[in-house]
Amino acid sequence: MSFWIRLLFVSVIAAALSGCAPSDQDEEKEPHYVLGISRVNAMDYQGAVEAFEESLEVNPHSAAAHYQLGMLYENQESDPAAAIYHYQQYLKFDPSAENADIIRQHIAACKQQLAADVLPLPSAPQSQEQLEKLVEQNRQLQQQVQSLQDTLKQWNVWYANQTAAKSNPANSALPQDVTIQQEPAEPANPPQPQPVQPVVTHLPAVTPAHTEVSVAHGHTHVVERGETAMAICRKFGLHLNELQAANPAANLSRIRPGEVLNIP
Repeated sequence: MSFWIRLLFVSVIAAALSGCAPSDQDEEKEPHYVLGISRVNAMDYQGAVEAFEESLEVNPHSAAAHYQLGMLYENQESDPAAAIYHYQQYLKFDPSAENADIIRQHIAACKQQLAADVLPLPSAPQSQEQLEKLVEQNRQLQQQVQSLQDTLKQWNVWYANQTAAKSNPANSALPQDVTIQQEPAEPANPPQPQPVQPVVTHLPAVTPAHTEVSVAHGHTHVVERGETAMAICRKFGLHLNELQAANPAANLSRIRPGEVLNIP
């Protein structure tokens, strides 16, 4: 008797399992699925998507509904991400599908489309053109750097000569062969150094211990390294306007070592 009971129990379990796993024909007979097919035939693709989604709510394992949604999202809705999902679900619930290889090709094509939408790459001619522009800009920058380095060397030589000739300012004039290369990024009129005032020829040579020389109506003072116009005014008890009036050709804001100033 127990044998028949066990046989009956197994039969009930088998019937229950067969009812939980509908066949492909049962999936295609589901009312929402049938409605989706009719809307596809009527070219109502948005309505078809809604119908197949409702079919999945009734049977989430419907491979047929996933297949139809994958085709719609790929070809009609231009949503490669959704198409990839439904194609993969289709292969999951119907792994022995005869068109499995074709579906995998569709998945690969959708992935390529998705990558192209997220990361658009420049074409080969555009890349070559951008590379040529960068090479030309690099060449121009190298020329500008070389020109600035040459100018800096000339100014270093001139400054060394100025320092060596501070005891004889008459020889400290700006050399004629020094030119300033004005690049487009530099100001239109860069500041030029003020030329040193020449010394009167009959004055004695200046030494560190002898920086003031008597003249008919006052004195002259040779600017020493680190001195400013205000320091000279404090030294001789002058106002800045008095020193400027006695030296109308001098630029008191940029005096240089070796420059000779009249002291009223």
